[in-house]
Amino acid sequence: MARIAAAKTAEFKLYAPQAKRVSLAGSFNNWNTRTLSAKKDSSGNWTVKAKLTPGRHEYKFIVDGSWMNDPRCNSHVGNSFGSQNSVIEIK
Repeated sequence: MARIAAAKTAEFKLYAPQAKRVSLAGSFNNWNTRTLSAKKDSSGNWTVKAKLTPGRHEYKFIVDGSWMNDPRCNSHVGNSFGSQNSVIEIK
């Protein structure tokens, strides 16, 4: 019987005090820009949590409509648009 690996909650943070809207899109949600909206705290930090299965996932933040990499992430991979995606590894 195959065992399905349990999803783990990953937290993504972005410092963008001037932003009006921040969301997260990635390989884990079919790059949907609307399903994972971040919440802003009083210091200008945006936080969003996502349940991810073990493995490698690519992602980007969408800040006021513009796609951007996670400045806190050191792992990146090229994409078909000629730019890069941030990468998170879930154990």
